[in-house]
Amino acid sequence: MKFSSGIVALAALVTNAHAALQQISNWGTNPGGMTLHAYIPNNVASSPAVILALHPCGGSGQQYASSTRYGQLAEQYGFIVLFPSSTQDSNCWDVASTRSLTHNGGGQSQGLNTMVNWAKSTYGADASRVFVTGTSSGCMMTNVMMATYPDVFQAATCYSGVAAGCLAGSPGSSPSSADPTCANGNNIKTGEQWAQIVRNMYPGYTGSYPRLLTYHGLADTFVHWRNLQEQLKEWSTIMGVSYTRDVANTPRQGYTQHIYGDGTRLIGVEAQGVGHVVPAYEEGDLQWFGITGGGPGGPSTTATTTRATATATSTRTSAPPATSTSQPPPPTGNCAGLYGQCGGNGWSGAKCCSQGTCKFSNDWYSQCLN
Repeated sequence: MKFSSGIVALAALVTNAHAALQQISNWGTNPGGMTLHAYIPNNVASSPAVILALHPCGGSGQQYASSTRYGQLAEQYGFIVLFPSSTQDSNCWDVASTRSLTHNGGGQSQGLNTMVNWAKSTYGADASRVFVTGTSSGCMMTNVMMATYPDVFQAATCYSGVAAGCLAGSPGSSPSSADPTCANGNNIKTGEQWAQIVRNMYPGYTGSYPRLLTYHGLADTFVHWRNLQEQLKEWSTIMGVSYTRDVANTPRQGYTQHIYGDGTRLIGVEAQGVGHVVPAYEEGDLQWFGITGGGPGGPSTTATTTRATATATSTRTSAPPATSTSQPPPPTGNCAGLYGQCGGNGWSGAKCCSQGTCKFSNDWYSQCLN
């Protein structure tokens, strides 16, 4: 697999646009050339929680807002959602430069933290309930935000990304600019090596790190599923938790949770037969964050639990399942740009490409690729 084939520009299945999505122009210093839209529900809770939601390559905050259910759930629970947009390097997040991989380093990570500070000061947001989530490139930046601003975020969820620092030193962060070693799943390190990379992003920090629930599809050929293992090595070492067990068919059929410790700090999820990307599971995110009932997301009490002998440093030897060979829909309407989404079950957006060819990834996503 060539990384130049792409980090997919994707979103989840359900389209749900809201009038409460507002463009914010005065949020603060902007070192990374970003823009910000914020979903402010009609009835904002007192001291609301904040979710920073990060789009994939080729996308935007507006697109991520319209194709995920975070806004709809914000109306129900009164929290604020920040939907920033990266406008550089094919709209991918900068997860490669020293500026962005350093606490207060003057890069995109610092700008994203400034957006969170804007929400705190403008709406009196609860600093103990600030969370981050992202898809593909957004998941990669989620890992970076955990490492560079661990004292800001209490928990994170992540869909189809890589460990913090996996692309460090790469010429760029997009499919066309990045060193392919990371996305191909070939940047393999020990847990302690990964942990030291994290510590170097915020020198002198001795506090705790955000809880993490991270997903990856075993049929992912854009960002190899070995990157899930590297994430789990990185964060289990940082958090001081060890692998304990697997939980099958949770939260969906064909998904397997890898539980670390008691399941309240770190969980990795392998999605059988799912390519790039794993669809966002917004209700599960809210449970993991503690916004809804159930608290930090341990495994379902009704799931079948099995003991496994693998550890965080093990490497899967079996081949991932093949993706479906069905074809994307024929071109109609306005066309998506390079790396944009161009098809998938429930997708109501562009179904053709202004650049590249619409290529099938899985039943939920097709993408414009060269």
